[in-house]
Amino acid sequence: MSWSPLRTSLPCSRSLYSQWKRFYTTETFSSPTVRSLLGSNMEAGTHVTVNGWVRSVRKQKQISFANINDGTCVKGLQAILNPEQAEKLSTGACVELKGTLVDSPGKEQGKELQVNSINILGECDGTFPMQKKRHTFEYLRTINHLRARGNAGGALLRVRHAARQGLQDYFAKNEFTQIDTPILTSHDCEGGGEVFKVTPGSVTEKNGQDFFNKPTFLTVSGQLHAEMFASALSRVYTFGPVFRAEESLTSRHLAEFWMLEAEVAFINLQQLLDITEGSIKHTIRHVLDTCPEEMEFFNQYVGKKDKDKNPLLLKRLGKTLDQPFVRMTYGDAIDMLQQQPKKKFQFPTTYGSSLQSEHERFLTSEECQDQPVFVTNYPSDQKPFYMRENDNAKEKPTVACFDLLVPNIGELVGGSMREEREKVLEHKMTLAGMNTEEYDWYLELRKYGSAPHGGYGIGFERLMLMLTGFENVREVVPVPRWVGNCKY
Repeated sequence: MSWSPLRTSLPCSRSLYSQWKRFYTTETFSSPTVRSLLGSNMEAGTHVTVNGWVRSVRKQKQISFANINDGTCVKGLQAILNPEQAEKLSTGACVELKGTLVDSPGKEQGKELQVNSINILGECDGTFPMQKKRHTFEYLRTINHLRARGNAGGALLRVRHAARQGLQDYFAKNEFTQIDTPILTSHDCEGGGEVFKVTPGSVTEKNGQDFFNKPTFLTVSGQLHAEMFASALSRVYTFGPVFRAEESLTSRHLAEFWMLEAEVAFINLQQLLDITEGSIKHTIRHVLDTCPEEMEFFNQYVGKKDKDKNPLLLKRLGKTLDQPFVRMTYGDAIDMLQQQPKKKFQFPTTYGSSLQSEHERFLTSEECQDQPVFVTNYPSDQKPFYMRENDNAKEKPTVACFDLLVPNIGELVGGSMREEREKVLEHKMTLAGMNTEEYDWYLELRKYGSAPHGGYGIGFERLMLMLTGFENVREVVPVPRWVGNCKY
């Protein structure tokens, strides 16, 4: 049987459609997921097969209970067994259960499984390190290969998946084209020098660059390449891994992480802020709509609580959706910080100084009452060469850029208008000590039909901190890598 997407609009018989639907939805998988069973209107008495892992077993004289989860939901399905059946089960074992759905007398779920037969697909002995108890996130990181079997690890991966979908849905609806930018590059986009150099394993460091005939690095950003395609397609974005060889052990740093980077032609800075805010809000809304069980779990067990122990995560995300993000210039931010005589900051708050974490916390949490804050128009000497110089700077030169600061996290997004004037850009690159011949292609984008354009990058792991309430980025990436650690 064939089914061509080009023919789906043509008339077809109901029987043919039914055969196609049955073939592609029913017979593809051997059993329904636990999530679909718990969310369905399937009547009590229906015979089903359930595959999954045993989260817990509670053995009693007359009747026993087991929680079975296949990773598609938080709660899992409760299975009812006789003592003989229960003796075969252990926490962590992989099983196939066949039985009958029955109405559950408990409030947690509507259906339970009355087990008729058990098939042990994978045995598990008593050394399984994830027994039924609360484990610290630090401990779970030491057994990362099993972390997703727990509630927090599994929920995190499902929310991460939904967040990715939310971002991509926003850009698809707004006519962006997704571009796959290179992971190997000859450029250091940010100019910080914290890059991983790529050398073939079969040669020495001395001649390792010969493979590409020039030094080559793992990318720190796809921005410059995205600009290449925005100059032809107008609206593009890239989503992929980036790498920073920064020897930092803070809760905000990883050696490998993911970035969503968008580039848009024919806009100004305020429109760029609108797009950024729209993409963040759309993603939050999508996650709340598609992962309510997971988000309630994070709200109760991961996110912060107020002094009365009321959870704050969902409340804060709701406020983020309901209110516009605050917008202020860098100069406004410095003025606000300087007007706090009773607030003792460790770092200076003079014009021209960088905003530190303590300043970002004050602006988002205290001054703006737990709201995301756009800070725009930073001094030129604080920012990279590619950011557009403002035309009407009264005193010190500034660039048309922004950082989006969010409560408890700090910078979530960084972006700017890009310098579209060839001579201005070339001058800035020269002042930065850059080899303009290495960037001749980047300058040619300004030479051949230059267009006003801007873009931004969202640190995906930091977005996940915002969505889940975790405080360490190592908790929100499937397999974390940081300085001194590259297990698996």
